[in-house]
Amino acid sequence: MELRVLKYFLVVATERNISNAAKILYVSQPALSKQLKNLEEELGVTLFKRGNRNITLTEDGVYFLTKAKEILALVDTTVANLTQEDIIGGEINIGAGESAQMGHIFKIINDMMIDYPNIKTNVTSGNADEMLLKLDNGILDFAITFGFVDKSKYEHLSLPWCDKWGLLVRKDNFLAKKDYILSKDLENIPLIVSNQTNIDNFLAGWIGKSIENFKVVGTYNLLYNASLMAKQNIGSVLCFDGIINTSESNLKFIPLKPELETEMSIIWKKNQTLSNVSKKFLENLKIYISNYN
Repeated sequence: MELRVLKYFLVVATERNISNAAKILYVSQPALSKQLKNLEEELGVTLFKRGNRNITLTEDGVYFLTKAKEILALVDTTVANLTQEDIIGGEINIGAGESAQMGHIFKIINDMMIDYPNIKTNVTSGNADEMLLKLDNGILDFAITFGFVDKSKYEHLSLPWCDKWGLLVRKDNFLAKKDYILSKDLENIPLIVSNQTNIDNFLAGWIGKSIENFKVVGTYNLLYNASLMAKQNIGSVLCFDGIINTSESNLKFIPLKPELETEMSIIWKKNQTLSNVSKKFLENLKIYISNYN
């Protein structure tokens, strides 16, 4: 399979029209149609549903589109980093969940960019399950994780920052008058919790019993949408502090008591050859941590 054909597929999938895609790619419509047909035969699946004017992706086509984007992004990053082999430049691909502590990571990158302006940083947000999958597939150089992650198959570095847990509630909620939340306060109220692997066990350790014993009405992988659910009074959100700005909203964050904290780590693949810019990032991160401590 040629990268050229992947790019053809990507343009056609975006345009949803063979004629428009052919004009963008500067190829004839019959030639483009033949390339797509050959691609489908090579894969043994149907990628498009062809209509009179437009085409749509099949279920296999949607899946292949996601993978094609990842493949082409990886190729672009590799080429960019190889062409910068004699200088500190190229791309850093970092995946992370939402946390106010990410400010430390971005401070390091900003300082690097002052000395090395040819750096480009790509940040992908998601929970740990999503980030590990992208790390394993080579889409990410590094993943920032927050607790409950098996790091045995990765290189990793513990970071000196942590996130404190609490409950995000509407200000008209009866719990909003409290200075802290006890485990008993969570009984019989609608809760929205993270859907990350092992989060239930982590919370159960603090609560003293399984989260299944509580009224869970929803889950989230990124907190912003969960905060919108809280604003609509669907439920209260168990989450990290400092992510959602509550000062100008109808929400309030209340810390848990006793305190519940989540450790923070950076991980990368074992036996991976890092680009110059990734090596420099790790070097600067270690210096930042030593000065921070």
